[in-house]
Amino acid sequence: MTFIAKSFGVAAIVATSALCAFGAQAQEPAQNDGLNGTLWLQTSVEYKTTAISVYAGATRLLDAAIGDHSWTAALEQDGNYMSKPPAVILDVDETVLDNSKYQAWVVTESTHYSSKTWAKFVHDMVSTPTPGALEFTKAAAAKGVEVFYVSNRKAPEETPTIENLKKYGFPYADEKHVMLRGEVEAWGSNKTPRRKAVADDYRVIMQFGDNFGDFTDEIDGSIAERLEVMDKYATYWGERWFMLPNPSYGSWEEAAFGGDWKKSSEVRRQDKLNAMDPWAGPGE
Repeated sequence: MTFIAKSFGVAAIVATSALCAFGAQAQEPAQNDGLNGTLWLQTSVEYKTTAISVYAGATRLLDAAIGDHSWTAALEQDGNYMSKPPAVILDVDETVLDNSKYQAWVVTESTHYSSKTWAKFVHDMVSTPTPGALEFTKAAAAKGVEVFYVSNRKAPEETPTIENLKKYGFPYADEKHVMLRGEVEAWGSNKTPRRKAVADDYRVIMQFGDNFGDFTDEIDGSIAERLEVMDKYATYWGERWFMLPNPSYGSWEEAAFGGDWKKSSEVRRQDKLNAMDPWAGPGE
């Protein structure tokens, strides 16, 4: 009887331990696709030096771009632009302002983006300058180049956006130069109308963004189709168009699952896996 009792006790302990382990696993936070990308944005030297290098390269080209009156970076520029004053166009989020605090919140809280929480984040004005952005915009302004901030933040977020830019001393942080989605009826999520509004009065010498749509509206389509558009504008990259890295979010992600956000997160993740080109493995 003693042996049986001891055996039963050991079995009970093992079973309890297994249940506890199962419970611990069940309580682990759900996998979030943004973990590594957001960690890289917030902590890595590799990200910071990449952003600094992008802006440093553009700064070195400023004099050439200003002096060459045939130089334009805007596809929307009309044929009578050579005598217009120079300007640059920059996206805001992850191009001028670093919003990785919001992305980190999404990851650590195992939640997702929503316009409601994003609006609250914008109004908190806790975004910080993207490495190199402040130095570049100040250098451009010092050379007589007007700076325009064309962002898909919504019109009601204009005041906190301007104040956030002003906090760090970004030049031209005012209602004229901060152009948000919905401020004018024709200003939707596609940025062509706003780029054209700048190009009507200025010679746009450079554009900056972290997303394909910051340069052209030809962003929808498959991964292969987007690569074709990229190649079509091969002469722009690194001279007139400057892309900042953003592994957290962007149109690149939805290209993998056909832009269908109605798909479940599991299906979207599988589509992403299917879009990858893995090594065959070590074999036998």
